[in-house]
Amino acid sequence: MSVDQMVFEDALEVGSLMIPSGPKPEAVPPIVLGLDIGTSGARAGLFDGRGNEIAGSTIRFSDSIYQPLRSGVDVDANQLFSETVQVIDRLLQRDDTESARIDIVAISCFWHSLLGVGRDGTALTPLYGWADLRSAAAAERLKSKCDENEVHQRTGCRFHPSYWPAKLLWLRSEQQDLFENVRTWMSFAEYFQQRLIGETTCSVSMASGSGLLNQRDCEWDSELLRILDLSAGQLPVIAGPRQTLTKLKDENRELSWKRLNNARWFPAIGDGAASNIGAGCVTAESALLMIGTSGAMRIVYEGEPPAKIPPELWSYRVDHQRVVVGGALSDGGGLYRWMRERLAVLSDDEGTERALAAMDADSHGLTVLPFWSGERSTGWNAAARGAILGLSSNTEPIDVVRASMEGIAYRFALIAEALKSLAPQVAIFAAGNALLASPCWTQIVSDVLGQPLRLSTAGEASLRGAVLLALSGADGIELAGIPTASDRIFAPDRSRHEKYRHARERQQQAYKKLFG
Repeated sequence: MSVDQMVFEDALEVGSLMIPSGPKPEAVPPIVLGLDIGTSGARAGLFDGRGNEIAGSTIRFSDSIYQPLRSGVDVDANQLFSETVQVIDRLLQRDDTESARIDIVAISCFWHSLLGVGRDGTALTPLYGWADLRSAAAAERLKSKCDENEVHQRTGCRFHPSYWPAKLLWLRSEQQDLFENVRTWMSFAEYFQQRLIGETTCSVSMASGSGLLNQRDCEWDSELLRILDLSAGQLPVIAGPRQTLTKLKDENRELSWKRLNNARWFPAIGDGAASNIGAGCVTAESALLMIGTSGAMRIVYEGEPPAKIPPELWSYRVDHQRVVVGGALSDGGGLYRWMRERLAVLSDDEGTERALAAMDADSHGLTVLPFWSGERSTGWNAAARGAILGLSSNTEPIDVVRASMEGIAYRFALIAEALKSLAPQVAIFAAGNALLASPCWTQIVSDVLGQPLRLSTAGEASLRGAVLLALSGADGIELAGIPTASDRIFAPDRSRHEKYRHARERQQQAYKKLFG
C-alpha cells in the first residue's frame, strides 16, 4: 500500500476535506503564576497544571507597608500596589526564560479592606483594613436601622467595624464631601486588578467578605444598599462562575512582563478561603485552625450557606459552588510577638519555647482577654479591649506570654463549639507560622479543645489554594481529591483539658463583667 493510500484510509471525510484521524495531540498543561497578598506580606510563585510549585520559584516579600493593615492605621493603596508589583517583578526577573509561557494568573488577597476610587480610577481615600475600629459607633447605629439577625442570615456578616456597611456609614457622616466624590467602592484586590488590567470585576469570594453581599443569591444586598443610600453601580460588578478577566493593559506589557501578555487572569479570592483549599480542607469533615498574625477556624464545603448561621460565626463564599464558614480572632501571632517584644522575654526562641513548654496548664493565676486588636468572633464586641487580670508581684513576663497563648486558645474553643452545630464530626488541622514555630502552642490548643490537632505541612496554603481554585475553573481539577497534608498529630491530655475548662469559664466570667 502506498503512503497516499495509508493516509487516505486513516482519515475522516468531512465534506470535501480529508482530515487525518489517529491520536490527538496531548493538551499542554498550563503554567500558573500564583500571587498571595496578605497582611503580613506578599508572595508569588510558579505552579504546574496540578497545582504543584515549580521548585524554588516562590518569592516572599514582607515589608513595613503591611503593618498598618494589622494595626488599624490608614494605608496608602498606591504604595501597597507598588510593593506588591515588586514581588511579581522579582519572580519574573529571577525566572527570566522568555520562551516559558505563563497561562494563568491566580490571586488571593486579604478580606474586608475598603477603598474609594474616583471616576478617573485614582484612589481618593486611604485603604481601610479589617483592624480599623473607627466605625464602631456606626456599627451600633446600623442595629437601630434594621434587624441584625436577619442581615446576618442574608449576608453572613454581623454589624461590625471590620465590614463595609459600618465603614460606609461612618465615612458618609464624617467625610461627606469625600464620600460624594467617590465613584466606586472596592477592596484592594479590585484596585490591584484595575491598575494592571483595567477591570474592577469582583469575585463572589471577595464580595462575600464585605458584609454587603447576599450570600444566597450572590448579588449585592438590596436592603442594605437602601439603608446606606448606595446603588449597585457604586460597587464592583460581581464575576460569574469561572469568569476570567481581560489581559494586561497595553502600558503594562513591559519586556519584563512579556510572559504574562497572554495569560488569563482570575479575579482574586479571599485568602482565608484559599488557605483551606491549599491545605486540602474542602469538606465539612475537616476544619482548618490557623494562627498567623491573627487567627481563624474555618470549614469549606460544596453547597449553600447554612440554613441558620450561628451568631458567633460568619459565612462567606469561596466561589458560586462553595461556602466557607467559621470564626476569626483579631489577635493571634501578632499578640504573641507583641508580648515577646514589649515584655522583654530575652531568651532566644528555643529557650522561650522550652520555658513555655515547661509550665503547667493555667499555673500562672492569670486571666487574659486577648483583644489587643479588638474582638470579632465570637461576641463581635467592637468595644472589647485587651486585659490581663490577676497580676501579682510574683508574676514573670513568661507567665503573661503563656497566659496569652492559653487565652487565645479559649476563644478558639468557643468557635469550635459553634462550628459543631454545623460539622459535629469535624477533624481539625492546624496551620500558620505561629503554630509551626511553637509545638507548645499547638499542644495548648489541642488540650483546650480536647481534640487531636493534625499539624498541616502545606506550605504557602493561601498561595497554592488560589492556584488550585483557578485550575479547577480552567482545567477541571477536582478539589475534593486534594489530600490534606499533616505529619504530626497532637493528642490532648485529659487532665490539662479539665484545668483549661475551668480557666475558660473564668475568662468568660471576666468577659461578661467587663463587656456585658
